[in-house]
Amino acid sequence: MDLAKVDAIIEEHNSDVTALLAIMQDVQEMENYLPREAVERIAVKLNIPISKIYSMATFYESFHLEPRGKHICKVCVGTACHVRGATRILEQIERDLEILSGETTADGQFTIEEVNCVGACALGPLVIIDKDYHGNMTPASMSKVLKKVTQSEEGGK
Repeated sequence: MDLAKVDAIIEEHNSDVTALLAIMQDVQEMENYLPREAVERIAVKLNIPISKIYSMATFYESFHLEPRGKHICKVCVGTACHVRGATRILEQIERDLEILSGETTADGQFTIEEVNCVGACALGPLVIIDKDYHGNMTPASMSKVLKKVTQSEEGGK
């Protein structure tokens, strides 16, 4: 982890302790989680207890303290998606990636997450990979989407 980049983020926020949440968000966006080294650096630079940062990181569900995959695969399990087959979609993703929900692939490419309603009920069952929404998914179409993402990673092989 490049602590100089963490320092730059802190400086972008003028080392202002009232910008702690924004600093944490920016670090997480850069690393896809909040590495311990970054949390320690923020605490030192802002002269605050490390426990304050961890308190915020564990309060807000959007923060992650463990490494996550390069691609975050979010499966909506809200009511509309559930009744339209979200469980089958989730199971297909787990089979294709050979991990369970909440886990990250060994190569660090994918993390599977279950999320509650994202407000796109008409598209259910819905899967969000990174920032791309994939609606009306079937197990077969889900496998194709995952294959496409994987192939684009490999340079279209």
